[in-house]
Amino acid sequence: MVVSRKFLFLFLLCIFLITCKEKEKTPEQPELNVELQETEETEIAEETQPEIQVQENRNVISSGIIPRPTFPDVSAIGGRVNSYEINPVNYENPDIDILIQMGAQQYLISFLTGEQFYKAGDYDKAIIEYTASVNSNREFTEGYISRGNAWLKKRDYNRAIDDFTQSLRLDNSRAEVYNYRGFARAAKDTAAETNAAIEDFSRAINLNANYVDALINRSHVYYRTGNFDRAIEDCNRILRLEPDNAYIWNRRGSAWYGKADDDRAISDFSEAIRLNNNYRIAYQNRGNAWQNKGEHEKAQDDFETARRLAR
Repeated sequence: MVVSRKFLFLFLLCIFLITCKEKEKTPEQPELNVELQETEETEIAEETQPEIQVQENRNVISSGIIPRPTFPDVSAIGGRVNSYEINPVNYENPDIDILIQMGAQQYLISFLTGEQFYKAGDYDKAIIEYTASVNSNREFTEGYISRGNAWLKKRDYNRAIDDFTQSLRLDNSRAEVYNYRGFARAAKDTAAETNAAIEDFSRAINLNANYVDALINRSHVYYRTGNFDRAIEDCNRILRLEPDNAYIWNRRGSAWYGKADDDRAISDFSEAIRLNNNYRIAYQNRGNAWQNKGEHEKAQDDFETARRLAR
């Protein structure tokens, strides 16, 4: 009996550690490390361009200088920032029935059941299980984090922020949790929450200087609020870590464009296109920069390419 209990304890501990390790991993390859799935990255790139891309709905072929966008003190986040990290954890699904038979603690059973619902996309049921988990163990940090991510999926940002905040009260050393909370705050799209989001992303970066996800998210917020110098600084850091990230070349080019530096903007848009020759927005953006320089023929070539890629 003693042996079986030791086996049970070690088995449950392994499952828990594997789960925590997978969640803490910063898919920093795209996540910012660039594995942002193309659809995710493309969405972010789209949101990052409105200032330039706004011209796309007009007759961009017409001659004349395209006016630069103006930004209020705080502008909209555009729906979301980088969300690659907020995905179901990858682990071997334990057999819940066997865990129950082996006498696993209820908070852990509820948590792992919630993870299975989360992975299946049933966030309501996942939230019920995560709630049961933290009700059984108020000190269980992972339960609050997972429930916060489920609230994020449901776009209930206030509840997500509450759960991430509770998690940080229990353990304030988790860079990814500051990034999650920053994501939720940025999505609320208010001046106060936008500033708080920047603080959260900055805390995440202070804990992990190479946390590409948080750098991408912060650069996005800086860019959207018109703080182009800070956006460029973050893009520089990201590109040192991920020189082949076409979306960040495009974002930095957009920031140069916002600063009226068309030559640098064109250089960055061109690099984005070199890395991804189907990058429609980068062609559109480069066309706008060419147009501002009076290079109308080059501008029209890029606009035509952008239209062709949009079909």
